[in-house]
Amino acid sequence: MSLRSVSRVAAFFDLDRTLMAGSSGIHFARAAYRSGMVSRARLARWGVEHVRFRLRGSTDERTAQVLSQVRELLAGVPEREIERMGPDLLVGVLPRIYPKMLEEVRAHQDAGRATFIVSAAGNGLVEMLAQVLGMDGGIGTRYEVGGDGLLTGRLVEPFVYGEGKVAAMKLFADDHEIDLPQSWAYSDSASDLPMLRAVGNPVAVNPDPELAKIAAEEGWRVMRFEKLGRRLAIGGATVAAAASGTLLASRRKQPPRGLRARTSLRRH
Repeated sequence: MSLRSVSRVAAFFDLDRTLMAGSSGIHFARAAYRSGMVSRARLARWGVEHVRFRLRGSTDERTAQVLSQVRELLAGVPEREIERMGPDLLVGVLPRIYPKMLEEVRAHQDAGRATFIVSAAGNGLVEMLAQVLGMDGGIGTRYEVGGDGLLTGRLVEPFVYGEGKVAAMKLFADDHEIDLPQSWAYSDSASDLPMLRAVGNPVAVNPDPELAKIAAEEGWRVMRFEKLGRRLAIGGATVAAAASGTLLASRRKQPPRGLRARTSLRRH
């Protein structure tokens, strides 16, 4: 968590499908692929999953599966290597920030309220993105680092998802004297109902059907502006499926990159 000037009232923004279109996870996967951490086959699978997320949002079960995969992937990786992926991540994420949500951030700032990103994404990305967007801080999921500088694959609780977002927000609010009942929170998903109900001013952004129903029943403000994005996502499903097939076919036809390199060296 990072912090600049904080007032007693704040606005908290979910990241995926709220502050930005789609999932930051696919951009992490692409950066991890370019760094050599992720195979092409896994990248293709995550690409298809990203399209599903754009269309349907997340579920507790799917989030748990993805978390398990990420923890397995990160175990034994140097923390410095993850930090070095930061600029590559931003290149993917920044063009996906919704202009309307950035306007909302600026409106809160102009009214004297602090603004924060709260996300299950890694804390490093969340803090870095908040800084680049000129926001006051970020609250993301932290991963344990051993004395040798390697990630252990374990979380530093809480996992910033569902009730975990509220736990992280309350810790942050207590440390910085933020009045949650007077604050705002923004999200697209019913999985963030705990976060939305933790503040006095919840806002549903391009809400999934369950959240839309609850927002209507409780009289919450609703922001809708992603119809075009959803149409593009539907078209993208075909592209992602084709990409998966192309990548896998390519792997069947050609030996792995490392093997090709070693074969070339032996010939010379």
